[in-house]
Amino acid sequence: MPQSLAKNLLHLVYGTKHRKRWIHADTADGLWAYQAGVFKQWDSPALAIGGYEDHVHVLFVLSRNHPLKNIVEEVKKSSSKWIKTQGPEFAAFQWQKGYAAFSASQSSVDEVKSYIEAQPDRHRKMSFQDEFRALLKRHGLEFDECYVWD
Repeated sequence: MPQSLAKNLLHLVYGTKHRKRWIHADTADGLWAYQAGVFKQWDSPALAIGGYEDHVHVLFVLSRNHPLKNIVEEVKKSSSKWIKTQGPEFAAFQWQKGYAAFSASQSSVDEVKSYIEAQPDRHRKMSFQDEFRALLKRHGLEFDECYVWD
């Protein structure tokens, strides 16, 4: 086959360092837009970006030319620099070190988008930690609580 074709959809989740509530309504849309631009630069278009005060969810198409680790590192690094330009109250902003990425099928795109859009409603009833544990369990990822949070 002379042409290489791939479409790998990923649901990416990562939080702020120590789950500090940095992401507010007045900065969220700008942050999501900025991150969408970084994903696009890395040939990994975002289909949905959202989250809540202390974390982000992204549904995106993984580039066939760049490793996941590098894309996530650049999105977090660049958006951390960006948010620090939004005012002195963001001077100490940091993302947590890790992340989780789950495969998503084309048939689940609408479901994952709805899940991401419903973040504010979900977190009126559930903490990020509880949501994250449930996602890990749902996707069969074993984890050690000692190493999940920073």
